[in-house]
Amino acid sequence: MAQDQKSETKEKKDTKKETKKEVPKKDVPKEKNEDFQYIVRIGSKDLDGERTVRVALADLKGVGDRLSQIIVGKLGVPADKKIGELKEEDIDRIRDFVESKDYEGIPSWALNHRRELVTGDDINVVSNDLDQIIQDDINLMKKVKMYRGVRHERGKKVRGQRTRSNGRKGLTVGVQRKKE
Repeated sequence: MAQDQKSETKEKKDTKKETKKEVPKKDVPKEKNEDFQYIVRIGSKDLDGERTVRVALADLKGVGDRLSQIIVGKLGVPADKKIGELKEEDIDRIRDFVESKDYEGIPSWALNHRRELVTGDDINVVSNDLDQIIQDDINLMKKVKMYRGVRHERGKKVRGQRTRSNGRKGLTVGVQRKKE
C-alpha cells in the first residue's frame, strides 16, 4: 500500500509540472507597433507614451485631471488610448490647443489664471510660462505693498495659516522656560 501511495503522489506531482508548463508566460511581448512613440513632447515637457491621453495630459504643469478630461472631450480624441499610439495630426492638435492661451468653450473654473491683471481675460498657462506669471504676480504684490506681498517679502505664511506653533525657524525655536 505504501508503494501505491508513493506512485500516486509522484503522478500528481508530474501532472502539476505539466500544467505549469502549459501556462503561457505573461512577459511575452505583443505585436510591436512601428508608429508608437514612447516620448511625446507637449508644452516643453516629455510625456510618457505608455500612459493614456487623459493621464499624460494631467502630467503637464498647469493642466489638471478635470482640464485634461475637458480637452480630450473637446478635441474628440479617445481618452482611453495611449498617447504614443495617436496619429501625429492628433498630437499636433493637442499640442496647439494646450500651448495656446485661448481656451474658448472651456468653463472659467477649469482654467488656472483667471482675470489676468493686464487684459482681464481668463487664460490657462502651462509649464514655464506658468512659473513666470506666478513670479510676476508675486513681484507686483510686493511692489504695490499688498498684504500678501509683504508676507511674501518677510517669508511668512501668506494664506492665513497659524504662525504661533507652525512654520517656525531660526535660532530661538523651542519651548521657552520661565526664569526663576
